[in-house]
Amino acid sequence: MAENFDNLEEHLEKFIENIRQLGIIVSDFQPSSQTGLNQKLNFMITGLQDIEKCRQQLHDINVPLEAFEYIDQGRNPQLYTKECLERALAKNEQVKGKIDTMTKFKSLLISELGKVFPEEMAQYKAIHGDDPPS
Repeated sequence: MAENFDNLEEHLEKFIENIRQLGIIVSDFQPSSQTGLNQKLNFMITGLQDIEKCRQQLHDINVPLEAFEYIDQGRNPQLYTKECLERALAKNEQVKGKIDTMTKFKSLLISELGKVFPEEMAQYKAIHGDDPPS
């Protein structure tokens, strides 16, 4: 898979360079440069065909739209990945805190219910095998 990305990157770099050179030729066009212009246009067509071939090899890749928004804003798309990981880590810590709180609450609830309803809680513990953690 990595070689497909490398191949696409290589073709895109060549295509971009061709576009840059084409822009130079067009900006200072002289009738004598018509042959070079035709050659660059043909290279551009070939480059688009090569990119299309690469695209077909990578058809199952999905990129979040937010990553494109980062690019449109002139930001590094790797920042999108970094921020997603940071949000996931923060959410993970938040959920872990909730789980810990609920575990402590369950332990305390079982303990207190055991004091008020000792027989029922003994049955509950027998059925569920819950030994409240200390």
